[in-house]
Amino acid sequence: MTMTECAIRFALSFVFSFILALERKSHQNTVGIRTLVLLGISSTLLSMLSIFIAENSPADGDPTRIAAGVITGIGFLGGGAIIKQGLNIRGLTTAAIIFTTSAIGMSCGAGLYIPAGITFAVTMIILFTMDKFEKRMFPASKTKMVIVTVEWKKINQGAMQDIMKFHGIIIHDMTIKYKLDANLAELTYTVKTPDKMNTIQLVSDFKEKISGLKSFKICDK
Repeated sequence: MTMTECAIRFALSFVFSFILALERKSHQNTVGIRTLVLLGISSTLLSMLSIFIAENSPADGDPTRIAAGVITGIGFLGGGAIIKQGLNIRGLTTAAIIFTTSAIGMSCGAGLYIPAGITFAVTMIILFTMDKFEKRMFPASKTKMVIVTVEWKKINQGAMQDIMKFHGIIIHDMTIKYKLDANLAELTYTVKTPDKMNTIQLVSDFKEKISGLKSFKICDK
């Protein structure tokens, strides 16, 4: 392997990793640019090292051993990017990109430029098109709790559900709690809400259209 060949492999790995890192950072994710670039470069080096040991060792070498170790280590790193925030889980896509960046880096280190380039291109297409497609097909994606307290005799579940459906909210479950001392009912809805929702208007609609409303709360835990 010549110096030129080494430089090409590291350069391609750097470019691919850097662009993927920029895409993640543009979505305000915790994984930084340096992290993904270092991940891609180190995977490239380890892939080259694995091939070098297999080709130059006096004993029979297995070039897949280091690759298997890299994949195991990347699994732990990807797990650290997954965060649970209230009822929602974030970081799954970032964890997948960490794994993909490592795979692209190892492919560059092995000299598989075309497979690495195809994987990079497909990954970028998925990141920039599938997100919009998914939000268009499934606009309600965030899990939240809607807690409504009303007078017991004035409960109107139909009106509440109509208001939430009007704002694009999908209801998954509902529980009710009766407060004997105050003669109030507390209805707790588990719902899916759109990314862009006019919360102020939602509260205003409940205030105007729900008779006997005592309190309204929307939260993610």
